Amino acid sequence: MHEELAPFVGEWTVTVPFSDAPGRTTFEWTLDGAFLIQRTDVPHPEAPNSLIVYAFDADAGRYAQHYFDSRGVVRRYEMSLENGVWKLWRDHPGFSQRWAASFSDDGRTISGAWSKSFDGSTWEHDFDLTYTRVSA
Repeated sequence: MHEELAPFVGEWTVTVPFSDAPGRTTFEWTLDGAFLIQRTDVPHPEAPNSLIVYAFDADAGRYAQHYFDSRGVVRRYEMSLENGVWKLWRDHPGFSQRWAASFSDDGRTISGAWSKSFDGSTWEHDFDLTYTRVSA
């Protein structure tokens, strides 16, 4: 797990198109490296602050993301990370989501977009999101 998720570790700015000011996110290991924790703060009322836990789900044979935010929202996403492409997906009746992002060649930027579906078959762009590394 450490090797694959190590590129995330550190501090990043978070840029979303609906906020004039960038947010901040940090990724760090916890519980002796058993889990990767992400904490995000975006200074915009439409962007909730969040706490995210990444873990390897041995039953599914892939990573899982456990998402919690300041609105009280709790979600679980499936996750893949292959060849610099990071994907998250959640299929849920009434509201499904997809995230697809790519690491820049130098590993200092992650650019991606969220998509959403209310019926599980018709997808629409939700919003873009960019992480820019501040420190490792």
